[in-house]
Amino acid sequence: MRESVAFRITRIAVLAIITLFVAAPLYVLVTSAFKPLKDVQGSFTWWPTHLTVQPFIDIWSTVPLARYFANSVIVSLSATVLSVVVAILAAYSVSRFTFRGSGSFKATVLSTQMFPAILFLIPLYLLFVLVDRASGLQLAGSQLGLVITYLTFSLPFSIWMLVGYFETIPRELDEAARVDGASSLRTLFQVVVPAATPGIVAVAIYAFMVAWGEILFASVLTTDESRTLAVGLREYASQVNVYWNEIMAASVVVSVPIVIAFLLLQRFLVAGFTSGAVK
Repeated sequence: MRESVAFRITRIAVLAIITLFVAAPLYVLVTSAFKPLKDVQGSFTWWPTHLTVQPFIDIWSTVPLARYFANSVIVSLSATVLSVVVAILAAYSVSRFTFRGSGSFKATVLSTQMFPAILFLIPLYLLFVLVDRASGLQLAGSQLGLVITYLTFSLPFSIWMLVGYFETIPRELDEAARVDGASSLRTLFQVVVPAATPGIVAVAIYAFMVAWGEILFASVLTTDESRTLAVGLREYASQVNVYWNEIMAASVVVSVPIVIAFLLLQRFLVAGFTSGAVK
């Protein structure tokens, strides 16, 4: 059935309004990053009258942004790698082997997504303090503690996604590999993992995004030395002045890695999410 002209116009109008609603804040963010501070604090203009790249230069000296950037990269990549590796092993075990408690394990993994993350803030902090007193690991306020924290967020979802994706891969591939003498681990990494690349990439992007943009736990569980980018942006607002143009410029810099990763891997991301969700 062909669409009527009125319905088509209405659909286009609604999509245009939604697009403008989403794009307007991004436009203000980017244009404000290229304005002098006096233009941002003064009357608002949709188009900058004095374009400048000075805010992108000043952001590195106003606060130790390079250190925060390095901390975010270390924490995010570590959490992503650990989450993906553990999720692959766990999901393969659940999807390929029947063992006592496998159903309870899957139910437990899924049930962790029912609770808001803020409920775990104080328990995790107290747990880290107790571990520090007993072992001296210094989890509270360190990058290691933040990596462990982000694993508690991304790992359950990663396992659940990969279980659904692995179950779409024919078991005959595993059986053929075993006939050739391959072990379970060799079968996993040489047969199943290459076939599940879209799902694994989707899980990796999700884990990276969780760690890169998180602010609540990072603001409590870090110190000046281990602070990440998301928390460091607050330092552009002092008691004397708020450097709005530098905040916008730093926000653009923070967003660049995620945008680049999404543009390069979006086809894997869509394929991974849809396949796991359908299963």
